[in-house]
Amino acid sequence: MTTRAERTVPTMAYDYPSQTDAHRVPQALRAPFEARTWREFGYALVNLPMGIIGFVWTVTMLSVSAGLLVTFIGLPLLVFTLLGCRAIGRTERARARALLWLEVDEPGPARTKGKGFLARVGAQLGSGVNWRHVMYALLHFPWGIVSFSVSVSLFTYGWGLLTYPLWQWVFPAYTDMKGLQIYGDGGDGGWQLHTPADLLLSVVVGALVVLAWPWVIRAMAHVDRMLVAGLLGPSRLDDRLTELESDRGVVFDTAAADLRRIERDLHDGAQARLVALAMDLGLAKEKLLEDPRAGAAMVEEAHGEVKIALQELRDLARGIHPAILTDRGLGPALSAVAARCTVPVTVTVELPARPVPAIEGIAYFTVSELLQNVSKHSGASRAAVDVWQVEDRLLLHVSDNGRGGADLAAGSGLAGLAERLDSVDGVLAVDSPAGGPTRITAELPWRA
Repeated sequence: MTTRAERTVPTMAYDYPSQTDAHRVPQALRAPFEARTWREFGYALVNLPMGIIGFVWTVTMLSVSAGLLVTFIGLPLLVFTLLGCRAIGRTERARARALLWLEVDEPGPARTKGKGFLARVGAQLGSGVNWRHVMYALLHFPWGIVSFSVSVSLFTYGWGLLTYPLWQWVFPAYTDMKGLQIYGDGGDGGWQLHTPADLLLSVVVGALVVLAWPWVIRAMAHVDRMLVAGLLGPSRLDDRLTELESDRGVVFDTAAADLRRIERDLHDGAQARLVALAMDLGLAKEKLLEDPRAGAAMVEEAHGEVKIALQELRDLARGIHPAILTDRGLGPALSAVAARCTVPVTVTVELPARPVPAIEGIAYFTVSELLQNVSKHSGASRAAVDVWQVEDRLLLHVSDNGRGGADLAAGSGLAGLAERLDSVDGVLAVDSPAGGPTRITAELPWRA
């Protein structure tokens, strides 16, 4: 299972309820009567009036704005035009959501750099999202004419010919013709559909058109989906900015949590031990004058406390950034981590060069945390760490023969690790079936 942090932005998604296999009527015969066909047909019918509204608004207002650019109201009027196109786009997204079952995220507002009226105007004029809404209004009008004309023509001729035997009597009853005239001058000449063979032919042709009508409607609806999703949704730049803002929040939260952990470890560990050591040395200093032997014993005990405090400080410094990683690189650093694991670990590092320090540090702490999970939770008797480069990606693979059952969705430390990797465009993949083995692969950008 591969995970990435959730994004607010799927740009385009649509789905329909699954059809069961219990239908006895073939899909081709059901299509003209399905709700999807009629909803998409309704969308095509509304395309024309909406296209006219958008086109008239855009062309008229752009022309007036361009003509008034020499005055002080030209730019504000142009901004008002763009905002009107955004409003039309909002209506089109709602229409597509209701009739096409298409979900398109609302594009973000124009990003203003600076303050004041001119900054806001410049932001609106420089917004690619606004101009894509303008392009949609200009393109949707001719497409609305095509989709409306084709859908109405197929519907009218198809259902009209299919039901022609039911209303053929209108011609001899109210006109001088025997039936619907295919060609001729309106008199008795030409081909008029009135014989049994003519009626049968009209039913056959009408049925063929009716059966083809839903698929033409669906093909045109797909074009509508592409127009709405491609022009009325958030831009890739907006998506990337949203992603970076989310990742920045994860990085800040992680850094804050690390600082709190370091502060807690210092306060509860080395600091408390050093305070106690200072008190013991003070007592030993007084004791040396009264009872040198007891004072020497107290100094010896304080010496042991100093060693413990130094080890705690070394462990804390290793948790911040180990010196071996800076001096010798990822291979020796991971070997040192593996040596502290409670199960035998085989480490294989094959890298042509060292990645940037930030990626190297994330790789180190990723493997370190995964090996801690192996020690604490896996029940494994052996583990392996493999590190290699593929093109512009750094890959880390940690496996063990333990009990398995590791799950990203369980809210464990793996989920937090996945978020850290995602903050630098990394990916965490977990394969851990119940009963084992567990195989976890982390992928990071190389950025050498």
